[in-house]
Amino acid sequence: MGPEGLESMKHISRWKRADTYIMELTIGAALLLVGIFQVLLPVLRVTGPLPPPEAREVVVDTAARLPGVTTSGTVTLRGTHYAELAVSNPGLGQRLLLVLPEAVGGLLVVVILTVLLQMARTFRHRDFFVPQNTWRLAIIAGALMLTGAFVPLTEMMTTNLLARATPMAEAITPNTNYHVGPMFLALLVGATSAAFQNGARLRADTEGLV
Repeated sequence: MGPEGLESMKHISRWKRADTYIMELTIGAALLLVGIFQVLLPVLRVTGPLPPPEAREVVVDTAARLPGVTTSGTVTLRGTHYAELAVSNPGLGQRLLLVLPEAVGGLLVVVILTVLLQMARTFRHRDFFVPQNTWRLAIIAGALMLTGAFVPLTEMMTTNLLARATPMAEAITPNTNYHVGPMFLALLVGATSAAFQNGARLRADTEGLV
């Protein structure tokens, strides 16, 4: 290979190395932002330095009634089945119940980004099929599944606890809408984990032949 070819290979190597560092910085910045806004701030709203949470949107049996004119020609303003469950001067337990779904979701995102950052570091040496990446992808798939199934369940349970023993409890409809997007991504990531496992196995077999 001539000097021009070697110089071209150096540029490609530098570009790929820069790509990896940019990926790590991007994931690290996202990890920092999620940790602050979806984990730290909700905790501070529970413990006291920040104003406490006071309300949560809930689904009710009867559509809200709207005052005044709601129809004009072909345009109609309709009430929905959403309302706000407000708690005045919430205690420590109520504040915890109000922020728990958000905090749990934030922690799961932190887990996903942390594992992604560990995977990105293995790309520095262009070693995609290291054995650790297989179980890292499995962890990401599990966290995504929990995001789609457990976080909505947490919101439903904490809402029931907030409204328990009050007349409003009968008017609130349990909201069990699971998040299909993260659950579908979990299946895709699980399939990718299996592909990485096969890649790691093939690489081990190839190295054994050398």
